[in-house]
Amino acid sequence: MTNTGFRAILAAFFFLPLVLLAQTGKDTSLVQFTGIVLDGSTEQLYPVPYTNILIKDKNRGTYSDLRGFFSIVVQKGDVIVFSAIGYKEVQYRIPGDLKDDRYSIVQLMTQDTINLPETVVFPWPSREHFKLEFLAMDVTPELQERASANVANEALRRMRNDVPRDPAETAGYYLRQQSNQYYSIGQAPPMNIFNAAAWKRFFDAWKQGDFKKKDNK
Repeated sequence: MTNTGFRAILAAFFFLPLVLLAQTGKDTSLVQFTGIVLDGSTEQLYPVPYTNILIKDKNRGTYSDLRGFFSIVVQKGDVIVFSAIGYKEVQYRIPGDLKDDRYSIVQLMTQDTINLPETVVFPWPSREHFKLEFLAMDVTPELQERASANVANEALRRMRNDVPRDPAETAGYYLRQQSNQYYSIGQAPPMNIFNAAAWKRFFDAWKQGDFKKKDNK
């Protein structure tokens, strides 16, 4: 037997148990669950972007993109909850007898009417009555100084830089960034040098003297 043949047999002897161990330890209950979420309220189907897709009782999930597509790893038998603003919640159970480790569906969502609580507005009897009440307000010098300090340019600038975003603002900023990325996916990002609207804003600011004002400061 040559040295090459002996080395091949030796390598198979050492690595075969590792391969068998890896195959034995594979979790066969995991499934790559993919699909697309569509609006099924009308005859024409439209994607439902940013649909919340959660695994029930496991505190884990994802959301669909602008085209309604989603992908998440689940286990056989899991209950998936689909929810979106303006749509009825839908639950779907992953079949427990799947033979494959991949599963795809097209999930339809039905629009739902949201009834907001009643709001009762009590206006002033008249404009003159409101004017009298407004002028009769007792504003102390301390409140006037506090109001002036709160609206000062330096205070507003410090708040813009230091005050953190709230969850709604952070989520909106993230979704806008995702939308911009999807808009130019597969191609070079757009440049404002070719943006007619950006040029119009530039010329309007130039005519208004905005750049001149900044230079004088």
